Amino acid sequence: MNIPENYKVLFLQGGGSGQFSAVPLNLIGLKKDMCADYLVTGIFSARAAKEAEKYGKVNMVHTELDRFTSIPGTSSWSLNPSASYVYICCNETAHGVEFNFIPDTKDVILVGDMTSNFLSRPIDVSKFGLIFAASQKNIGCAGVTVVIVREDLLGNTLKECPIVLDYQAQDGNNSFYNTPSCFSIYIMKLFLEWIKNNGGVEAMEILNKQKSSLIYDIINISNGFYSCLTDVECRSRMNIPFRIGKKGGDETLEKRFLDGASKLGMISLKGHRYRTLYKKIICGLHITFYTGSKETFHRCKARFCIFHIFIR
Repeated sequence: MNIPENYKVLFLQGGGSGQFSAVPLNLIGLKKDMCADYLVTGIFSARAAKEAEKYGKVNMVHTELDRFTSIPGTSSWSLNPSASYVYICCNETAHGVEFNFIPDTKDVILVGDMTSNFLSRPIDVSKFGLIFAASQKNIGCAGVTVVIVREDLLGNTLKECPIVLDYQAQDGNNSFYNTPSCFSIYIMKLFLEWIKNNGGVEAMEILNKQKSSLIYDIINISNGFYSCLTDVECRSRMNIPFRIGKKGGDETLEKRFLDGASKLGMISLKGHRYRTLYKKIICGLHITFYTGSKETFHRCKARFCIFHIFIR
């Protein structure tokens, strides 16, 4: 990743959701206005923004509580120059929305939740003040969260912050303030070695594009039988939500698809179910392409999708 020398790498617990609290507790006090901008592009950035409201003022940019299918042009963003930081979820797993660029936030610190696309492509770490990623998507099993934070941002923790979420305290103890998740860290070590031995992050980027293209290409040529509502410009390489039969989905066809896939050992294809403040949202079907998944397995999924078109 070419992490600059003035950044600290922490190995913490609590998952990505723990960082929804840790980020504002450590950073929102950087400026006297105690506020932050959150680019809300899906359910997980929405949850992070909701949590941050406990600790300061939050400006939620691009809030769509019923659907998230795009990232609006930067000219439409209403950012606060007095914000302590700007927060983005680099890849929204439920909605399949991914930033394919690093936003220019001028003199305001950029924070990135990279849980679902960490090490899936090269990034310029120096463009961020803080990056975090829970391990269970691309770098191992659940139990450890990587935090990469610029060292000058340490030491601004709110007094309400639990010490286990205090970046400065954890850095001062080499991530050993409390007993770390040793097994999860060991699995991460093996995973990082596998990435390095297989061409590094650059090779992972090529592989992830190849895997996701297998399904996107079928969606695009299916004449509407499969549909992905996410705008082409921000479609994720890691997660593809899609519907069958029509844009809103045909429950009978989707159940038949899931039953047939299950018989072939293809599981966990049902989309995310979650609730906003106002209603329950169902994201239909969902295929993931995390770094450790084999291309051959996704080729099987692609063949099944093609087969399903002909038996409809």
